[in-house]
Amino acid sequence: MSQERLGEALGLTFQQVQKYERGVNRVGASRLYDLSRVLDVPISFFFDDMPDSTGNGAGSTHIAGFSERAEFGGHGDDPLAKRETLELVRAYYRITDPAVRKRVFELIKSMGPSDSPT
Repeated sequence: MSQERLGEALGLTFQQVQKYERGVNRVGASRLYDLSRVLDVPISFFFDDMPDSTGNGAGSTHIAGFSERAEFGGHGDDPLAKRETLELVRAYYRITDPAVRKRVFELIKSMGPSDSPT
C-alpha cells in the first residue's frame, strides 16, 4: 500500500504518513489503532520486534518476530497473529507466476511434519 493510499484511508496527507514512518512524529495510541484497522493487522503486529520482559524475571529479553513466541496483545503462540506470518503470506502472493507459487507452496509443505497419522 502506498503512503498516499494509507494517508487517504487515515484521513491524512502522504507527508504526514512519511513523518510517522521516518519517526519525525510520534504515533499515538489512537493512531496506532487506526493503522491496525486500515492495514487489517492486530495492534500487536507493531510490537513484534520489541523485547519481551516476561522472561525468567532476571532481566532476560526475548525478541519476537521471526521467533517461536509472541506474547503481545494476548495472542500467545497464535501463528496467525505474528508479523512473520503476514510477511510470508504477502511474499507468497507477490510471486506472479502461478506455477512457481505452487512449487513454493509444495516445498514449504514438504518441509513440515506429515499430516498423515502414524
